Amino acid sequence: MTKKRPKPAAEPANTGSTLGGLIRLLRQKNGWTLRQMSEKVGIPLSTLAKVEGDKLSLTYDKLQKLTSQLGMTMTEFLGQSALASRGPSAPVVTARRSLTIDGNSIRVTTSNYDYEYLCADLREKRMVPILTRIRAHNLVEFGEPVRHRGEEFIFVLEGSIEVHLQFYSTVTLRAGQGIYLDSTMGHAYVAKDCESALVLGVCSGEAPDFDRELISLVEDHLATED
Repeated sequence: MTKKRPKPAAEPANTGSTLGGLIRLLRQKNGWTLRQMSEKVGIPLSTLAKVEGDKLSLTYDKLQKLTSQLGMTMTEFLGQSALASRGPSAPVVTARRSLTIDGNSIRVTTSNYDYEYLCADLREKRMVPILTRIRAHNLVEFGEPVRHRGEEFIFVLEGSIEVHLQFYSTVTLRAGQGIYLDSTMGHAYVAKDCESALVLGVCSGEAPDFDRELISLVEDHLATED
């Protein structure tokens, strides 16, 4: 008769109320086995197992070494229990909105472009929508390629444009086509086979004054034209 194998003992609840509990909480959060964690922090497996089981403690120096090996501060390590007890945080609803109506935009005109920054009443936007009338027809007229933080999406509404990028071959986009790109890469848009082209651009960035930063780039360009 085959004997039934005893079921493995369930791991203690990861309350984080003791040093062993905090280590277990961190290990389970990262999906590590005891052996994997032992290799990461440089503490022998047998020692780590005893610490996690609250059968052994660590000196302050060894605990500091453990947290530094994991890229954590002592405060972050000790604060795990409080974070776990809070559970997943509820999403923050900002209820922000803005309409593209007359008078709710900022217009900036240069020799080659007409920019209309939409939803101007909404400050600290993470996405900045811009309508742009492109009149430049080549890179000589355009000048130096543009670079700024963030990413952007350009969608052609009228005409066609040529997109010049720092690391890619030039592409032509016509009405109904668009491109998404890394804005830190040098880029330039010029009208192609038409007098002018109209595009909708949406630029994204994490800086709270990102919209102001984009407008400043245009203003700096204007200053060089004077």
